[in-house]
Order: sequence, then C-alpha cells, then structure tokens
Amino acid sequence: MRVVIGLLGLIVLTACGGVRDDLTEMPDPIGDFRLGHNIAVTPDPQKGPFSRDASPEEWNAAMRKAVADRFNETRFPGDDYYHIGVAIEGYVLAQPGIPLIYSPKSVLIVTVNFFEDATRTKLNAEPIQLTVFEPCCSVPFLGSGLSRSREEQLEGLAFNAARAIERTMRANAEWFGGTPEDLPEDETIVEGNVLADDPEAVLPEETPPEPS
Repeated sequence: MRVVIGLLGLIVLTACGGVRDDLTEMPDPIGDFRLGHNIAVTPDPQKGPFSRDASPEEWNAAMRKAVADRFNETRFPGDDYYHIGVAIEGYVLAQPGIPLIYSPKSVLIVTVNFFEDATRTKLNAEPIQLTVFEPCCSVPFLGSGLSRSREEQLEGLAFNAARAIERTMRANAEWFGGTPEDLPEDETIVEGNVLADDPEAVLPEETPPEPS
C-alpha cells in the first residue's frame, strides 16, 4: 500500500509541475499594470464539507504572498499602479481519503476587485467571484488530503487563485491599458461559487466507505 501511495504521489507531482513552474518565466505585460496595494481579507468564510481548519490570518497571509509572488515589480514593471483586493469567501482543505475509493477535493472561493490608483476608481462593475481547485486535483483518484499537508493545500489554492486573478486581468486587459486576451479553458478555475452553485463538484463521485 505504501508503494502504491508513493507512486500515485509521484503522478500528482508530475501533473502539477507545468502549472507551478509558470512563475519562473517572465510574463507578457498586462497593459501598464504595476501592483500597488495587495489586500486580502477573510470576513466570514464558509468552510465546506470534509474540510480541515484554517484561520482567517492564515488565508490572508497565503493570499497576499501568492499575489505578491505573481505580480511583483520584476514580473510586471508597468508604469501605472493598480490595487488588487481579494476576499476569501469559502474553502475546502480536503481531509485524507482512500486512493481509488474516496478522494475529497480541495477548493477555494474568492471575490476579487481591481482599482486604479491614479483615478481611485474601481475597474470592475461587479465583484468577480472565482472558484479554484488545486492543480494536482486534476488527478481524480488521489485527493490532496492524502498527498499534501494542510499548509501545502492552503498554499496551493492561494497560488492557483493568483493564477485565476491573472487570467481575469488578461481577459479584461483594457482595464489596464492593454489588449484583452482569449485564453484557453482551465478546468481548475471556474467563475462563481461552487459551494453555493454546485456543491457536488467538491465531493468525490465515490461514496465514503462504511466504518469497520
């Protein structure tokens, strides 16, 4: 069993590699964007089913770090400052399951707003709500609760939320003086709140085993 779990974990790491390596590349600019204020708040998060605990302070710190890592001035040295505000709305940090039998998914729901510093105006008319899954959870038979610690799950979700924010910015690059981009679909990022709109998306297709 240990050998099987080890091999499955290796598959997960391999599947995640391409996504997690994107910070090593210099991105194309998003108009004149340069990060100003990096705000993260967790006012009243909804903890979904089969979730480990995480404090608002942990979520705020992880989200601010993920945004800072992705949008630092080395990667986006634009001429104009813009502020990013993120609110953590809900999450699931999946508990350990059983490979091939029961594998809950980890998920994070955030609401994002963008502000232009020079004019002090909000750029998006309505708050943008996004749901992100861990990239590793595209391997359906091995939930991250078995392969990752609580801290690793939290960091991975914050990382993917920052990716989702960048994709949103590129799709709406006119807000930052750029040209909107048509991006390929990413199955780990969806609009809306799955805990409210489609809670079954978080649950595994399998049913939990009966206690012995």
